[in-house]
Amino acid sequence: MAEGEAVTHVEAGGSAAYWNPGSQILWRYRENAGDRIHIARPVTVVRDDSEILAVWLAPGTECVKPVLTDGTPVHAEPLESRYTRPRTVQRDRWFGTGVLKLARPGEPWSVWLFWEPGWQFKNWYVNLEEPLARWAGGVDSEDHFLDISVHPDRTWGWRDEDEFAQAQRDGLMDERLAARVGEAGRAAVEVIRRWGPPFSDGWQHWRPDPAWSVPALPDDWDRTPAHVST
Repeated sequence: MAEGEAVTHVEAGGSAAYWNPGSQILWRYRENAGDRIHIARPVTVVRDDSEILAVWLAPGTECVKPVLTDGTPVHAEPLESRYTRPRTVQRDRWFGTGVLKLARPGEPWSVWLFWEPGWQFKNWYVNLEEPLARWAGGVDSEDHFLDISVHPDRTWGWRDEDEFAQAQRDGLMDERLAARVGEAGRAAVEVIRRWGPPFSDGWQHWRPDPAWSVPALPDDWDRTPAHVST
């Protein structure tokens, strides 16, 4: 996955513009209150234009995820110490069904679609985060803990409110950022209530191209982009 691979054109300064469908890129997250990349997921581009970036995270994809230094999974650690114990990263694979990720330019959230086996649609998941920063090899963001689950009957509910509160207590986000995340969440809820895009766009009926290969995790998955854009 060399920088610039399968990109339709590159803007001045070297940041990626639009990728062709079928391109393989990285979808990454920085650690909170830090600069290190601690989540990296190779994905295949479904659509990329001025309205939306849609990518497919295929089952079995090798990814990078954070763990505690003793190997304990992050979510197995009690909430009170989950964000204060030392961490490292490890390679793992995305098992189960794949995930379709959708992000509109500049929005402080992405929308993920999940299915049960047999392509039974399960739910949408609104992941509150920094707007994606694009670079030649993919996109980077920072997770903001608070999420929203949206069900096929259009009902919805907040997720991970306890983690959002704990992150503030542990100094991973200040009051200003927490307020901005709360505002973003309320804006996302308004989109859900009026059933705006991407919920109204029929993405739950989408299926991946069977000819696509599962992207490989590159050795330099944590490389620092020379230029980024939003």
